[in-house]
Amino acid sequence: SGQHRVLRETAQLLAPVGDPEKVICVGLNYHDHCQEQGVKVPKEPLIFSKFPSSITGPFDDIVHPQDTSELDWEVELAAIIGKRGRHIEEAAALEHVLGFTVANDVSARDWQMRRNGRQWLLGKTFDTFCPLGPAIVTRAAVADVHNLWIRCSVNGHQMQDSNTRHLIFGVPTLVAWVSRFVTLVPGDILLTGTPAGVGVFRKPPIFLKRGDEVQCEIEELGTICNRVV
Repeated sequence: SGQHRVLRETAQLLAPVGDPEKVICVGLNYHDHCQEQGVKVPKEPLIFSKFPSSITGPFDDIVHPQDTSELDWEVELAAIIGKRGRHIEEAAALEHVLGFTVANDVSARDWQMRRNGRQWLLGKTFDTFCPLGPAIVTRAAVADVHNLWIRCSVNGHQMQDSNTRHLIFGVPTLVAWVSRFVTLVPGDILLTGTPAGVGVFRKPPIFLKRGDEVQCEIEELGTICNRVV
């Protein structure tokens, strides 16, 4: 009706999916990200997870844990599952995707790479380590999800600048692959990996500190911006 509207600046946007059953993540899924760390391109998707409690809003703060000194950023395309499925055929996989949004796979590199037996989970899943938003853009509204600019800046300085065409495994492949192991249900979130430009592989490395502002942007999907506190 146009009669019941709230000004954007007066509202606090929450994450578009706040309590999913699963947050499924993919590592080493951009050619340039493999190249920057000198590792071979994976032959199969590398899957890990974050707990749903890591999700925070698109403009909420990222809390810098006292337990890490190596806090890093990772802009990622996130696919939101809209239709239940198991053993999904790749040709039909996009039918199970409701839409897409922007995510930041915040990472404590010391816990990811050296501690906890070098299992990735703890380094990826501190509270607030999954800013998400600003909204779900439906699949039909995205011209080509595998040809979108994807960028991240810290304090206005561009750190990541790539395109989803550089994904090693595209969204249909990932949905089909993951569904071989678990049943995908509506609301599940699939983070598809990050391109080159993360802090840990810079020379010298750069890590986030309190007061930094991290902006993640994907063409057609929007921008999220989070302050480190």
